[in-house]
Amino acid sequence: MLTLSASGPRLLIDTLMASLSADEFLPLLAVTAQELDRRVWRLEALVADTDAAAIIAAAIAAQAPDLVLQQAALPDADWVAHSLEGLPPVRAGRFVVFGAHAEGLAPRGAVPIRIEAGEAFGTGHHGTTWGCLMALEAIARQRRPRRVLDLGAGAGVLGIAAAKLGADAIATDIDPRAIIVARENAARNNVRLRCLTAAGLAEASLPRAEAFDLIFANILMRPLIGLAEALAQALAPEGDLVLSGLLVEQEPLVRAAYGQRGLVLRQRLRREGWLTLHLRKPSREGEAQSL
Repeated sequence: MLTLSASGPRLLIDTLMASLSADEFLPLLAVTAQELDRRVWRLEALVADTDAAAIIAAAIAAQAPDLVLQQAALPDADWVAHSLEGLPPVRAGRFVVFGAHAEGLAPRGAVPIRIEAGEAFGTGHHGTTWGCLMALEAIARQRRPRRVLDLGAGAGVLGIAAAKLGADAIATDIDPRAIIVARENAARNNVRLRCLTAAGLAEASLPRAEAFDLIFANILMRPLIGLAEALAQALAPEGDLVLSGLLVEQEPLVRAAYGQRGLVLRQRLRREGWLTLHLRKPSREGEAQSL
């Protein structure tokens, strides 16, 4: 097991982390970014061996040739799980996301979501997941979503949260390993969550008989823009769309793509440099009006 690390400006490090995370063909076990001071952030990538390290180093050099990479060997261990074990519960409105190590720390009256560390598919501690849960909190104050799609579900946090509110929820991800993790987490939370391996909305296994009244898409800017037409069509009238995985400066391009399809901005949430957008589909044509 090896780590590749480098330090640089926050925007560069955030951009690299997003790019590495989005490339499903890279031999990457995990990637993180942390603040060293107000101007400097540190990128750390975890890989299995020297061959994988060379591929990741080349991918980083292609985008940031001046960045100085350092490589270090690690003893055998489940470092993804180890790095997450000490994380405290995360509160997002009525929802509290926690691991087994924090069992019993969720406040009384909260909606608990237990997500185990052990795979790099999301634990609820990332700013984008928090933003999506806060958007769900705002939506649930007005109405309970009935049919929900969690696109790019990872560990299934968002689909599980919707299911805990009584929704008929479906979780999809392009990575079959993520779907296995999502199923396990759904079982731990005693909810019914249909988990499917699917790329976007084009899979035959994804039911189409009825439009969704809530869709989460916590992925990245480029696929979000590419999916704008399909996601708009998959939403029922007055349906809600929650988009995340976005850096704050990427908002104009995403807003333009979905605004052209008639979707209206309802809410924007920022955390740790990441942005979540809550959009709504008008009930009839001609009702679109930007807030």
